[in-house]
Amino acid sequence: MAGQFVKKDTKNNNCDDPVTGVKHPSFDYIHRTTTGDDDYPDDACDIFLQVKGKFDAINVVNGGDVNVEGDVIANEVSAGGITLTSRKDFDIPHPTKDGWRLRHVCLEGPEAGVYYRGRLTGKNVIELPEYWRGLVDAETITVTLTQIKTTQDLIVDDIDGSSRIKIKSGNASAIDCFYLVHAERKDGEKLIVEYEGTTIDDYPGDNSQYTHNK
Repeated sequence: MAGQFVKKDTKNNNCDDPVTGVKHPSFDYIHRTTTGDDDYPDDACDIFLQVKGKFDAINVVNGGDVNVEGDVIANEVSAGGITLTSRKDFDIPHPTKDGWRLRHVCLEGPEAGVYYRGRLTGKNVIELPEYWRGLVDAETITVTLTQIKTTQDLIVDDIDGSSRIKIKSGNASAIDCFYLVHAERKDGEKLIVEYEGTTIDDYPGDNSQYTHNK
């Protein structure tokens, strides 16, 4: 048993020194001992809930963060009672129906896409976020316009790099519309959608740029 426990020293208050954490009455958490409840000596420092823990390639941080080194294997990794799978979703209490929940699944597509949306009223230029200049390939920008209340014959007149989009009305109406702008990220390799192989390891691109399930 020697060396497995931190012995209490009430005079020097040493129990707070070896471990960063908060005292917890339960034994169901990571702790600094190598034994169970019945074998835990009375003269040892109390059990602590640890701030950080590591199990092989999985790092668990107090507060809900889970970091995985390497690949995630579908149906084999769980955190907070949630098993990681190949479908990325969020699940929240239903905002309008008591006793119900709401689940959405992340959109999937053949590119690393981003979007920017809003409403354009009384002017004819959509100002894109400044960070888009370093984030997106300007040649991939597409624009969807939805006119509001009246027919305006809206036209994308010009796209100035990844900074500004000029809109005009073909019938000279005042512009009032919703817009949705999509583009593909350029900060990484282009996604190879289909490739020959039997496992993820056969991917011909750079797998280190992606988080995926095997």
